[in-house]
Amino acid sequence: MTAVDGQDRPEPPEAANELDTLLGFLEFQRATLEWKCADLGADGLAAKLPPSRMTLGGMLKHLAFVEDYWLSRRLHGQEPQPPWDGVDWKAEPDWDWESAAADTLERLRELWASSVARSRVLTAEAVAAGGLDLMAGRPGRDGSVPNLRWILVHLIEEYSRHNGHADLLREAVDGLVGE
Repeated sequence: MTAVDGQDRPEPPEAANELDTLLGFLEFQRATLEWKCADLGADGLAAKLPPSRMTLGGMLKHLAFVEDYWLSRRLHGQEPQPPWDGVDWKAEPDWDWESAAADTLERLRELWASSVARSRVLTAEAVAAGGLDLMAGRPGRDGSVPNLRWILVHLIEEYSRHNGHADLLREAVDGLVGE
């Protein structure tokens, strides 16, 4: 059984193998974002701290995209799924952040949760197919081909960075503080 902290986030294991440690920290970071977005209405998810245009709703949509991009598109070589498949990323590089304002609260939460669920399945498939050394099936624009280990570390970094932003946004919305 996994220990949880006071916010029901799964504690990463303190003495585990590399894979379980990486997955433990990724799940902790995912749970941190979920906690920071919990119990907020549409206004809370749309709140901004000028001069930044960042919102918690935009963060949910952005991290849903990040999950799909790295684990579905890059690692498994799959084509983009809706809503990412219809975006002209060259014309609108911040589409995921900006378009969140037009989405409902339920849509943003469902989009993020379904991306995370899909990522968990795709990660398990990758582990079974080659473990942390499994190379991505699709190279990046620069030709780089990371392995699963790099992708998991990158996802932890991406969540950690944005969870810092989420701390500030949530505190501004209703005073909720905590790591």
